[in-house]
Amino acid sequence: MALRFLGKDPNSNGGNSPTLYYDDERDTYVFQSWKVLDPERLAQLSLPEHETVIEFPRRMMRFFPEVADVDPRV
Repeated sequence: MALRFLGKDPNSNGGNSPTLYYDDERDTYVFQSWKVLDPERLAQLSLPEHETVIEFPRRMMRFFPEVADVDPRV
């Protein structure tokens, strides 16, 4: 897997996350972010055992190539 760094939350505490990557082999996005652990919120989802849910701030949408009008494969 060849991950390409796209952006990090400028308001991140300690510069750790959330962070957005693009996987050019799978043509998918990979997020490093806060794991959702709140049982009330998780109960509202249909979440299979092999999946997880993360949360990231809306302000990070600007890093999506479709929003920035760039091709992530370049």
